[in-house]
Amino acid sequence: MTDRHRAFLALGSNIGERIEHLRTAIDAIPDVDAVSAVYETPPISEVEQDRFLNMVVRLQTTLDARALLRVCREREAEAQRVRVVRWGPRTLDVDVLWVDGETVDDPPDLLVPHPRMFERSFVLVPLADVGADLLPDDFDVASVAAADEIVRIGELSEL
Repeated sequence: MTDRHRAFLALGSNIGERIEHLRTAIDAIPDVDAVSAVYETPPISEVEQDRFLNMVVRLQTTLDARALLRVCREREAEAQRVRVVRWGPRTLDVDVLWVDGETVDDPPDLLVPHPRMFERSFVLVPLADVGADLLPDDFDVASVAAADEIVRIGELSEL
C-alpha cells in the first residue's frame, strides 16, 4: 500500500511500569494520528495476574498489515515481552486490529481485521475514542464498560 490509510493498533500492559510501557511504545510507533484514553481492565485469562492498562491508537500510514505487525513485535521486544503463557501477564502486547481496505488471513500470526476485536470490550471501549465508526451501531460504551469493570484512567499525556 502506498496511499495513506487508517490503521488501528491495540496496546496493553499488566507487568512493571505499565504507563511507561505504553508511552514508550506509542512514541516509537510511526504515523500515530490519535490516541485513546487509557483504561484499566480485568484480564480475560484464567491465569492469575494483575489488571491491564489498555488503549487503542489510530494511524494514518502507508504501512500494510505485515509491516505493522513488524512494528508491533519490535515494540514488544523493546519492552522485553516474554511469551510464556497464552493470554498470560505481559509487559506489552501490541496487536494489529484493523487496516482500512486490507484483509489478511495468515494464521497464526496475522489475521486482519483482528478476529476477536468485536468480542473484547477491552478493545472496543478504547476503540470508541478513536474509531467509533468501526463499532456496531448498538454498541453502548458506558454499559459495556460498567458491566465488564472497565475503568477510564485518563489521557496518557496526563498520566
